[in-house]
Amino acid sequence: MDILQVQGSGKLEGEVTSSGAKNAMTKLLVASLLSDKRCTFYNVPNIGDVQITVSLCEEIGSKVSWDKEAGVLEIRTKELKTSYIPQRFSGANRIPILMAGALLGRTNDDIIIPTVGGDAIGKRSVDFHIEALTKLGAQVEYREMKKEGAYLVHAHNGLTGTHIELPFPSVGATENAILAGVRARGNTVIKNAATEPEIVDLILFLQKLGAIIFLDVDRTIHIEGTTTSHEVEHTVLTDRIEAASFGMAAIATKGRVFVKKAQHPHMITFLNKIREIGGGFSVKSDGIEFFYQGPLKGGAHIETDVHPGFMTDWQQPYAVLLTQACGTSVIHETVYENRFGYTRALNEMGADIELFCECLGGKNCRYKERHFEHSIIVKGRTPLKGGEINIPDLRAGFAYVMAALIAEGESTINGMHFLDRGYGDLVPKLQALGANIKRIQTKPDTKPRKLISPHKKNHELAKTPS
Repeated sequence: MDILQVQGSGKLEGEVTSSGAKNAMTKLLVASLLSDKRCTFYNVPNIGDVQITVSLCEEIGSKVSWDKEAGVLEIRTKELKTSYIPQRFSGANRIPILMAGALLGRTNDDIIIPTVGGDAIGKRSVDFHIEALTKLGAQVEYREMKKEGAYLVHAHNGLTGTHIELPFPSVGATENAILAGVRARGNTVIKNAATEPEIVDLILFLQKLGAIIFLDVDRTIHIEGTTTSHEVEHTVLTDRIEAASFGMAAIATKGRVFVKKAQHPHMITFLNKIREIGGGFSVKSDGIEFFYQGPLKGGAHIETDVHPGFMTDWQQPYAVLLTQACGTSVIHETVYENRFGYTRALNEMGADIELFCECLGGKNCRYKERHFEHSIIVKGRTPLKGGEINIPDLRAGFAYVMAALIAEGESTINGMHFLDRGYGDLVPKLQALGANIKRIQTKPDTKPRKLISPHKKNHELAKTPS
């Protein structure tokens, strides 16, 4: 098990290149299963979630060649050797459930998929996925298998295009409906669809593949079913979460960092909130430069939302940034009900963050009066001190790294496997920016010290969009 040792109170300065988007690349790999043709991807991030998804695709018959240094990956699934996803993939990430939409277009056999996984940031539901697939003609049944749950999915007579209206613009449900709709007979219309840049990237890939598909201005996706396939070359869009993470770290450490490949159109809402608290940025032709330009001011009010709103994956490092802003700020989380557990560790480091069950914002929120701590008040500026921290999930992990970079003294961060899921070469990138950080491999039998425990993990399913 690897740990990070971070010596704080240093500026980040220099240039870093943002990688391809985790939330795009993993879905593109699944989408490639719709075709028996070769698909070549560029700007592929070397991260844990991509490796898991590659292994999953290879399990069912894909042939994959991946040059990790060059960021080039070729995949071809000439034929399926199985439609059973082994239980060892259960809980690995949220990709297995998306295999349903893709595999329904390749086989009439029964498809067995382990239960959804991912970070412990709130209970995950596949209700919207199941409803969409059922409307297209699939049969979905939940079964207990080997003491763990699995979904049995099939469409023995194929899928038929239909009209789907999602109760919430769920990214995962939108992706599953798109994948299934591409090979369904006739036309499929998906209303109230998610429109994240990663969804658009998926649509662009599928159009290259042979799909007739477009996104309307009112969150409506139109698909004409087809069996056509072409070989595809596709460059994965830049990871807007990673780009924002490095930008916030630069400002928090009073430094200056140019994030190469950061894409302005995908970060408009985020950049507005950076400017609101006095952070500096300058958009260049090939990226965005972030810099400290004086004391940060509080008074920010953030409400996370689906695109084009403020991403739920931006709020954790932004909360750390607010600890260094003079004044009181509010963050209202409306996407996941259990995403503020990480703040307890920040408080132990010296932050002043209070959690609330109330909706501290004007946006309609599904967690109103449901007794979830889904709002916080951050009071700054508070100096942070180093400590020993246990990472509970991917995005909280970077928030802790960022907190350690600005804290006085040394911090030890446990749970590197979470960061590896979404940040490729994180330590070398930070070292190149001047961070005093190193990754240490500990012996398996090393006795752990007392950890800051951010929140209790929960892998159950509940009726929350995924």
